[in-house]
Amino acid sequence: MATASALELKNIYAAYDSADVLEDVSLSVPAGKITCLLGSNGAGKSTIIRSILGLTPPRSGDILVDGESLIGLPTHKVISAGIACIPEGRKVFPKMTVVENLRLGAFQESSESVIRDRIDQVFEIFPRLKERKGQLAGTMSGGEQAMVSIGRGLMAAPKVLLIDEPSLGLSPLFVKENFNIIRRINEQGITVFLVEQNVHQTLAIAHYGYVLSQGHVVAQGTAKELSENAEVHEAYFG
Repeated sequence: MATASALELKNIYAAYDSADVLEDVSLSVPAGKITCLLGSNGAGKSTIIRSILGLTPPRSGDILVDGESLIGLPTHKVISAGIACIPEGRKVFPKMTVVENLRLGAFQESSESVIRDRIDQVFEIFPRLKERKGQLAGTMSGGEQAMVSIGRGLMAAPKVLLIDEPSLGLSPLFVKENFNIIRRINEQGITVFLVEQNVHQTLAIAHYGYVLSQGHVVAQGTAKELSENAEVHEAYFG
């Protein structure tokens, strides 16, 4: 992959108490691409996200955004450095309107005109949110809440959009729509790091991927290579 890396993990070890959860994990997220991290429950995917965000600082190794190390930074500084995270399970603020939720994604931006422009950009991607901009997020469907969550992540104008389990708890119809949305966002030049269990949908949109098992990277390659990899096929496609 000749493209410059927007996000890099180098030889990451991370532990809860004394038990290592991640062991010597290295991966690269090229700028402008969709890179996926596949793995079953308990593989260590959430620990990678927590390590990137500074919530579970690595015991050793380095994490870089555009070549700048994130190690030792508090979470709000990681966000300032260009990482936005769309958490597992959507997590909207239910008693706030759509627009209020979106504005929270741009809490580090002081220019009102920039914030308004970003809201307009989100509404272009999600016309349904424009129709319901004054609606309380907690009264919306799961699919609509997923749009609010993704839109809020985009409001930070991130260098890397970290998306955790976007298919979780959604109907099959909206899972497909959600993955189409992620592809569209990437086509606008936004780098995506997609952490998922849904292998079929993920490899259909990703450019490159890694497979995590018990805290180790056990396979990597283009989406086509991973879908044809015998071990990955056996583990995920049965």
